[in-house]
Formats: sequence, structure tokens, C-alpha cells
Amino acid sequence: MKNEKLKQQIIAYALLVLGSALFAVGDVMFVNPYHLAPGGVYGLANVFNALWGWKISLAGICMDIPLLIIGTIILGPKFGIKTIISVILIPVFTFLLESTWGYAPVIHDGPFFDAEVQSSLYFMEGETQRFFMPDFFLNTVVSGLIYGLAIGVIFRSGATSGGSDIIAMIVHKYTKISLGTLVLIVDSIISLTTLIAFEDIRLPIYSVILIFIESKIIDLVVEGVKSYKTAFIVTDKIEEVRNFIIKDLDRSGTVFSGSGLYQGAERKMLYVTLNRSDLVKLKSNLRFLDPNAFVNVIESSEIMGNGFKALPTE
Repeated sequence: MKNEKLKQQIIAYALLVLGSALFAVGDVMFVNPYHLAPGGVYGLANVFNALWGWKISLAGICMDIPLLIIGTIILGPKFGIKTIISVILIPVFTFLLESTWGYAPVIHDGPFFDAEVQSSLYFMEGETQRFFMPDFFLNTVVSGLIYGLAIGVIFRSGATSGGSDIIAMIVHKYTKISLGTLVLIVDSIISLTTLIAFEDIRLPIYSVILIFIESKIIDLVVEGVKSYKTAFIVTDKIEEVRNFIIKDLDRSGTVFSGSGLYQGAERKMLYVTLNRSDLVKLKSNLRFLDPNAFVNVIESSEIMGNGFKALPTE
């Protein structure tokens, strides 16, 4: 048991390092050169960098640490050691990339220019201002994929990236607004700063698209690609349906006894969780097993236990 826990801790911290490094790559090499601000402390740090040349790493940690301290004072010790490590690792990796790679974009349409051309963006290469022709859409998609993968991996390690989420948590404590809504509001306000700073309507729009892609990738990384459905089946042919589920689908379930609301007749109900393909087989065969069966199918975001994902050890 101790060896298993040690192994899990090693994997968790390895994921934390990987996620922090990926976040820095996405921010410095993809998001920053396009002056995007997809929410969060580092979205705001990108705006400060473009306007006044502040290093992203320095601006990020100067906002993250006070937020972490204020959040701990107001919300209590909610932030574990992994979140604190994440808050330190992200600016470290960001600083290393700023110092070696700079702020040059990976994705661009054509070579860099030494003179400004129409519809171009710029980045600083030492003391020289270099211009490039942007490919906003492709860069936004790639940025969303990298950001989502990075934050999803950090979440899988048991940490959070801190930042603007702490602001949402503090406001949530004193209002009735849901945490998800508050996170969306805070990130949207940060994205809108690009419009104010650069007077380009494309920047907040692409930032919002990036946030959307990022959120979907986070869900895939954290929850996995498997999609499960839970079926509640009310049937008079309980044995036939039961045998089909056990023998043909190789699944188990639970049988409940109940009574009809209208006539009070005793009925049996099967509760079973299946993947998509098994659900299709079940629906196809139910019309032969019991044409009068009543079936209610609902989405199951997470299934744990025998035959599915293992229960958490802690």
C-alpha cells in the first residue's frame, strides 16, 4: 500500500511539472505573440507585457502570490502544497522560455519583417521590433489545445493553477452567484482588456474561442474520452432483460422493486450503466425482449467502482 501511494505521488508531481511546462510553452510561444488574453493572471500578464514590456513571469508571480495569500486569509487553507508548487513552477518555466526563446511566434504566415506592414503584429527581439503576418485562427486552435492539455494535466495532478480562480472563489463566498459563472465573468473581463489596450475587436473574440477550446480539452484530460449512459428500465420481462445484460453485454446492474403511480401495480426496475455501444445493443434488443418496456437514459459524467474507474485511494 505504501509503495502504491508513493508511486501515485511520484506520478502526480511528474504531471504537475509537465503541466506547468506546457502552460509556459502555450503562453510564451503561442498566446503572447498574438496579444491574446484568455483569462487568468497570465492573460493579464500578456497585456502588461505587450503594453509596457514587463516580463510575463514577473507580472504573473507578482499577481499570483498576493492572490494566494489573500485567498488563504479569506477562504482558509484550501490551497494545498501542489497548488503552491504550480504557482512557482509556471513562472519559472515561463522565465526560462522568455530568456531563451523570447516572444517570437511559432505560427505565422510568411517570414518576419523589420518594417511594419499592413495587418501585422510585432514582438521584441532584443532591442529590435520584428513584425509578422498572423494566422489568428490556427494559432488560437493550437493555443487552446496546449492550454487545455496543460491545465488538465495540472488538475489531474491534484493541483490548480491559482490565479483569477481565487478572485472568483472570494466573490462567491460573499454572493449567491455560482462559482462557474464568476470564473466566466472574471475571465471575460480579462479578455476584454485586449480590446481596450490594442483597440482590435479580433483579440477578445479569439481569446473567448481559445477559452472554449481549452475548456473542452480540460474535460477530456480530466474525465477521459469514454462516455457512459445510465439506463433505468421498467419492465414486466425482468428475467429476459436481466439475462441479456449479464450474458450478452457482460454487464451487471441493480434491480429495484416499486409500484406504479397510477394503478399501484408492483413493478421491477433495472438500473444499469453502459458505454455507448452497449446502450445501442440494449435499445435494439429491448423491442424484442419487452416491447412495452419504459426506458429512461441519462448522461453519466463519471462512473467509479467495479468494472469502471477505480475509486480514489485518498
